[in-house]
Amino acid sequence: MILFKQVEPIQQALDKFRQEGRSIGFVPTMGALHRGHISLLEAAQKENDAVVCSIFVNPTQFNDPSDFEKYPVTLEKDIELLIQSHTNILFLPYVSEIYPGGTNNLPNYEIGFLETILEGKYRPGHFQGVCQVMHRLLEIILANNLYMGQKDYQQCMVVKRLLELTQLPTQLHTCSTLREPDGLAMSSRNTRLSPAQREQAVTISRVLNEICNNLEPGFTSPLLQSAEQKLVNAGFKVDYVSLANADNLELLDNWDGQQPVVALAAAYLGEVRLIDNMLIQSGK
Repeated sequence: MILFKQVEPIQQALDKFRQEGRSIGFVPTMGALHRGHISLLEAAQKENDAVVCSIFVNPTQFNDPSDFEKYPVTLEKDIELLIQSHTNILFLPYVSEIYPGGTNNLPNYEIGFLETILEGKYRPGHFQGVCQVMHRLLEIILANNLYMGQKDYQQCMVVKRLLELTQLPTQLHTCSTLREPDGLAMSSRNTRLSPAQREQAVTISRVLNEICNNLEPGFTSPLLQSAEQKLVNAGFKVDYVSLANADNLELLDNWDGQQPVVALAAAYLGEVRLIDNMLIQSGK
């Protein structure tokens, strides 16, 4: 594996790959890598000749500065995992490489209602920060294929919109969420949970499963309210439990029984904010 910290050298290396006719897969991360990240790298390896992973904790997507400061950093372990997974290139840029003009007066992206609902509502400015860093990374890497996890469902939709806006020559692949044996979605934030909180945390996937198993055509609020109450009873502070059209993330209070649906939740255990989602196929 080759490690790059600056833009020009990695672009030169990737240009050489392209001249050789090699396809490039890209997995952007913020580090604290786990099995879910490795599954994205494996998916990229199956479909590309070379795989690039980036590790960059992006300051512009944290609306809470303390959350940015507490984000787990496990760089030595991350590098070891990337070597073991046969990643070709690690891009570990300085902030000045991603934002050479600083983090003020960055572009604003027209992503519509996606930045006003769910994560956008509770983390104002977050998705503009996601677009800012992803646009820059995608311009640097110019990958054929981009791999992201379904756990960040709304973020994947935002990046899909970004690719439409920028017309960059990269195809997005959204990969299934990997889960622990008890059902908890794998996340870098899980490392911040105490043992007691880790036991409580599985409730979030259990209530989403219950929504998937019990959803019937008609009004959805009784089912969602019951799910939210179960999270509260388990010690969560709930931001949302919602149902949305899986194709465009339009929130649904009445399901016709046919639309593809995604159930989404976000809630705090102590200071740790967890998110998860599950897809419900149409014609269930």
